Amino acid sequence: MQRREFLKAVAAGATVAWADRDSTTNLARGETLPAHWGQPHVPAGRGGRGYPLGPQSQRHPGVPEGQVFNIALKQSAIYPGMECTIQVYVPAQYQAQTPACVCLFLDGLWGAASVVLDNLIHQKHMPVCIGIGLLAGQTNAARSRKAPRWNRSFEFDSMTDVLADFIIHEVLPAVEGHKTPGGLPIRLSPDPNDRCLAGGSSGGIGAFNAAWRRPDAFRRVYIVSGTFVGMRGGDHFPVLIRKTEPKPLRVFINDGIFDEWWGGPEFGDWWLSNLNVERALSFAGYHVQHLWGKGGHCGQGGAVLPQALRWLWQDWPQPVTARLPGNFNIQAIIKVGQEWRPVLDSESQAAGKVYQFPGYASAPVIDTASTAAALASDRQGRVFVMNPAAGRIERLTGTGRLQPFVAVSPGDNGMAFGPDGRLYVAETARARVVAFEPLGTSQTIAEGLAGRGLTVTPRGEIYVTQAAESGAGSGQVWLVRPNGRKQVVAEGLHAPSGLALTPDGLWLCVGENQGHHAFSYQVKPDGDLRYGEPFYWLHVPDAANDSGVGQICMDRQGRAYAATRLGIQVLDHNGRVVAILPVVPWAQSRQLAGICFGGHDFKTLYVSTGSGIYRRQMNVAGMPPWAAPIAVPQWGAG
Repeated sequence: MQRREFLKAVAAGATVAWADRDSTTNLARGETLPAHWGQPHVPAGRGGRGYPLGPQSQRHPGVPEGQVFNIALKQSAIYPGMECTIQVYVPAQYQAQTPACVCLFLDGLWGAASVVLDNLIHQKHMPVCIGIGLLAGQTNAARSRKAPRWNRSFEFDSMTDVLADFIIHEVLPAVEGHKTPGGLPIRLSPDPNDRCLAGGSSGGIGAFNAAWRRPDAFRRVYIVSGTFVGMRGGDHFPVLIRKTEPKPLRVFINDGIFDEWWGGPEFGDWWLSNLNVERALSFAGYHVQHLWGKGGHCGQGGAVLPQALRWLWQDWPQPVTARLPGNFNIQAIIKVGQEWRPVLDSESQAAGKVYQFPGYASAPVIDTASTAAALASDRQGRVFVMNPAAGRIERLTGTGRLQPFVAVSPGDNGMAFGPDGRLYVAETARARVVAFEPLGTSQTIAEGLAGRGLTVTPRGEIYVTQAAESGAGSGQVWLVRPNGRKQVVAEGLHAPSGLALTPDGLWLCVGENQGHHAFSYQVKPDGDLRYGEPFYWLHVPDAANDSGVGQICMDRQGRAYAATRLGIQVLDHNGRVVAILPVVPWAQSRQLAGICFGGHDFKTLYVSTGSGIYRRQMNVAGMPPWAAPIAVPQWGAG
């Protein structure tokens, strides 16, 4: 059937179907309205009534009472124009000589929270803890205070690190800037093991998200009816939890089987979403406890609060540590007991910087201030570092120092070692490919090519990505042959960046910096490429429009390791992300730039962040691009 006839047939069918519907209710004849039509979508009698509070939520004789006061927070630098109220509970046992633990509740100090804290602190079921109730903020309109912009969903539901930084850089300092009603200075412990976050509904996902992104600041979390649904991407959490190396968090989650928030069933199923999050946490290897009931949305959180807090603090002051991963792919690639260690870190004070919301601008991974970008390792496993700001290539020594190697043009230059032992560099500013001998002498291989990423095959062929400035879909992959002849072998890409051959040399992976894919190309015997498709799929953080993928490398089993905005994304033979390895703990969204395997056995993975370099011992060995091809295990199509 021709396209025009097909469209006419579809239109005719739609007209008949519409005519067969009741004109007043838009129902087909014989249909009835669903039971919840026009009504709040809550099972009758199960939505609004909370569970009765237990003894630990009641006042008892002889238990000293804490004091509560409010702080008005205005002129936020992180949420421009927003105003909010902070409630502060100070236990009677607080002494200013010792910093207090912190229990921060989103949406304020819930009903009997101060009574519960009084009882549990008195019974020594939890440490001396200052309670903080953060009420969601609002931004008033310029001409009227009756039409504010309510910030609750944006603050609590957003899948970014903005809320965490707001708490760290504005809320906690605001509390410490006040004194207790008795005149004592307020001192809060900076130890993440001494800090707990709690929240219900949007506050539930907000509490978990803040701790998830900043485990260096918070380690204990109580979730009630968390909004892990399709409001602002919270429905992605079960997948991200399963794929990401577990973080040092202790989580208590509570919900009821009749949880269906009356205001938004179109966003998803709250009960099933919380169940999925708990199952993901259990699979991934977290310290997790749950309590399911028969209540509705947030109907049980207050009643369960004493039990949740006792469990969250039961091992204090023992630190909360990350447990062994449940993800089988992570088990295969990491070495137990090894963590990321800074080799060169000029951003060590980044944790103290005030977060400036980027506005989903997808900031460049490499900017004019970047001091560490592309990485490459030679036959001895020694790692060389591109300094884009200074226009230098330096060798990283075993003691973490940089030794000058050669000078190049400043910029985001790609580089890789070839089978001849030379370091090949795509000098973007000078639009050429140059090869450097071990002693620093150079030879120009090709000109007229403003490359960005580069790899060299065992046969000495060079693949170079070029991200043209003429817009989306204008990027290309060039092949430079050993004799210097160059040709375009792939085009139509969105800012192509890193690229890597599979260990068998049969396929080429090419990342798109301004997208969420990497392309796979068949490598023909003559080096030409064909059958390209967006085969590899990458996760994108909420505060960006792309994965920001930089360099890509392979291990000897054929897994691809991509340096992205979310950390290292590890992809299997079938192009799927099977593991995510965050590198810098104080910001999950720290952008990575370079990546390579190095060390004498190529089992040390190195990454750069633009201003820092980190390394970690791995279980698997990397596949240098210049190494002779090897057979790859056949994983099948599953």
